[in-house]
Amino acid sequence: MRDGIPIGLGYFAVSFSLGIAAKNAGFDWIQGFFASLTCIASAGEYALFSLAAAGAAYAEVALMTLVANARYLLMSCALSQRFDPKTSMGHRVGVGFFITDEIFGIEVARPGYIKPAYTYGAALTSILPWVIGTSFGIIAGNILPAFIVSALSVAIYGMFIAIIIPPAKNNRVILLFVILSFVISYLGTVVPFIKDISSGTRTIIITVVLASAAAIFFPVKDEEETADEK
Repeated sequence: MRDGIPIGLGYFAVSFSLGIAAKNAGFDWIQGFFASLTCIASAGEYALFSLAAAGAAYAEVALMTLVANARYLLMSCALSQRFDPKTSMGHRVGVGFFITDEIFGIEVARPGYIKPAYTYGAALTSILPWVIGTSFGIIAGNILPAFIVSALSVAIYGMFIAIIIPPAKNNRVILLFVILSFVISYLGTVVPFIKDISSGTRTIIITVVLASAAAIFFPVKDEEETADEK
C-alpha cells in the first residue's frame, strides 16, 4: 500500500483529463467511475471514450481496447515467471487484472517471488485514486483552466521516470536498455512507414525486440544457477 501511494497521486492528477474525455463522450460520473474500474488503462480508456463519442459499435470498441492494451499481455507473461509455482490460478488472474505500467515497474523491481498480496495492496492505493479522479474530472474538469489540466497530465511521465531511474542507476544493462528504448521510441515517430503504425503497436514491437535482445545477450541467472556457482 505504501508503494502504491505515489502512483495513486500521479494517477489522480492524470485521470482528470481522462474524465474530460469521458464527459465529452456523454458519460456521467458513475459511468466514468466504472469504466475506469473495469479497464484500468489510460490508452484503452481514451480509445473507449473516443469510439463511444463517435458512435462505434460495441465490437469495435472491444477490439480497439484489446489492441491498445495488448502490452499488458507481455507484462503479465513476464510476471508469471516470478510467481511461486504454488500460486493459485485465481491469484494469477487477480494480479493480471490489476497490472498497469507503474505497478509492473514496482513489481519487477522487487527481489524474489511476487506475492499477490503486494499487488493487491499497491492496487488499492493507486487504482482507487485513478477511478475517483476520472469521476472528479467528469464533474469538475471543465471548470479548471486548460493549462492546469495540461500540467496535471504531465505528472504521469515524471512518476514513471521515478520508477525506472533507481534500478537503472544500479544496473548498467538496465540503464543501457532504458536509453535504447527512449531513442528507438523517438525514431519510431519520425522514420517513414514505422511512424504510421499506432503508438500501442510500436510499443509492443519495441518491447519484444529489446526484451528479447536483453534476454539473449544479458540473461539473468536464476536462483539455482547462482546457488550452484556459490
